[in-house]
Amino acid sequence: MATTPATRTRATNAKRSAAAKTEARDSDGQFTAQATPKRTPAAARKKPTRTDLNATTGQMLAAGAAGLAVGLAANVARKLAVQSPTYFAGEWDEALKAEHELTLKVFDAIEATTESNTTKRSMLLANLKHMLAKHALEEENTVYPAMRDAGEAEAADHLNNDHGYVKQYLYDLTIMPKDSPAWIAKIRQFRADITKHMREEETTLFPMLKGKLTPEKNKELTAAMNKEGLKIA
Repeated sequence: MATTPATRTRATNAKRSAAAKTEARDSDGQFTAQATPKRTPAAARKKPTRTDLNATTGQMLAAGAAGLAVGLAANVARKLAVQSPTYFAGEWDEALKAEHELTLKVFDAIEATTESNTTKRSMLLANLKHMLAKHALEEENTVYPAMRDAGEAEAADHLNNDHGYVKQYLYDLTIMPKDSPAWIAKIRQFRADITKHMREEETTLFPMLKGKLTPEKNKELTAAMNKEGLKIA
């Protein structure tokens, strides 16, 4: 059907009427003007200033520094807790003897396990490795050098050589199956050898060194030994 001017007029009026129904009216039925939301021109939008960026960066750095400080404090506290039994055990020879006894208690716990306790054996072995690593660092970096300075180089080298075999035992026990009868047999052989090493230090070599040092030198050696222990505690 052809569109006439009259038809177009009626269509236009109908659209206007429909639009009017959707417009808001006041309490008297009069149309109310609706404000069209204005867009903020892009040029007028606030951009972060250098000061804002610096402030944000400063806050992030401060938060990071605070987290780092807490972590470092916790690490220091942990190290002090690990080293404190040695520190309070007395002078260097007494402290090392106390560590010997703690090490043998770990051997007791390992030997009390069965072949089905592979996870427990692995955990106890890890504990033993850490204890012996700290103990070796204390002796090798302080006591054995003091022995050499005191004219006992041969004895110091002998003890240091024993530490090489301690590392060999720990390596073999780490790679061996923990449920193997050979594993616990090697633990027992390890214990026998390391006990011999400990008793030689406690009954002969440490008393000999302590007797050669002045009280002041013994005090310095004790402090140096604890300092080394903290490095790996």
